[in-house]
Amino acid sequence: MTNVVVLIKHVPDYTAEWTLSADDYTLDRAAVDGIIDEINERAVEAALQIKEANGGEVTVLCAGPAQAADAIRKALSMGADKAIHIQDDAVHGSDAVQTAYLLATALGTVEGVELVIAGNESSDGRAGAVPAMIAEYLDLPHLTHLRKLEVDGEALRGERETDDGIFNVEASLPAIVSVNEKINDPRFPSFKGIMAAKKKTPEVLTAAELGIEDGVMGVANAGSSVTGVTPKPPRAAGERVTDEGDGGTKVAEYLVGQKII
Repeated sequence: MTNVVVLIKHVPDYTAEWTLSADDYTLDRAAVDGIIDEINERAVEAALQIKEANGGEVTVLCAGPAQAADAIRKALSMGADKAIHIQDDAVHGSDAVQTAYLLATALGTVEGVELVIAGNESSDGRAGAVPAMIAEYLDLPHLTHLRKLEVDGEALRGERETDDGIFNVEASLPAIVSVNEKINDPRFPSFKGIMAAKKKTPEVLTAAELGIEDGVMGVANAGSSVTGVTPKPPRAAGERVTDEGDGGTKVAEYLVGQKII
């Protein structure tokens, strides 16, 4: 049996216009609809496939505001067994290092966890380092950016695709992995799964209940900060080239001027 925890995140809708808060330049999540991050659906699917092959149970872990319950509900409707929701205003604005510490601390409270699965990066932060940071905090082996993943007893094997080629990697459980968009095609929640999810009550925790002291989490204690923002300029009209027999030359000169070639 393999007990898996999947890290999921409630992120702003990719198609919406995002805005930042005027006071601390953090994302104004109340101004845009949120959804479960698409890469997290693939992470949940990977966990469910492991459960179907090896037994065990799947728990989803999410840190976020009250609206993040929608993302948790989606994961439960896909077939996850349990959920933990870290909901605390003190976490607002935490950077990647703080987030990794928070999640690592929460994982330490889950009994019998053998495998942690995350997406390779979130669509809003795109740090791409949180799973490795969690592994450092928990002193666990980690396999990142996997396009294939399988569990065989106490062995964990996967394929990592890079610019230099495909690498076969392996580790022993317990471990943490992150997966990319090639890992699978996530299942659609069935009607049965949706109804079952309504009967599952996530465990809601605060940072204090996890034993994290004041002055550790939140934007005021982050190791990185945003000191200002500039709106992107409106799209300008393109430059039109009239071909009078020398169109190719004019296009080449334009590209050279833009330092494209």
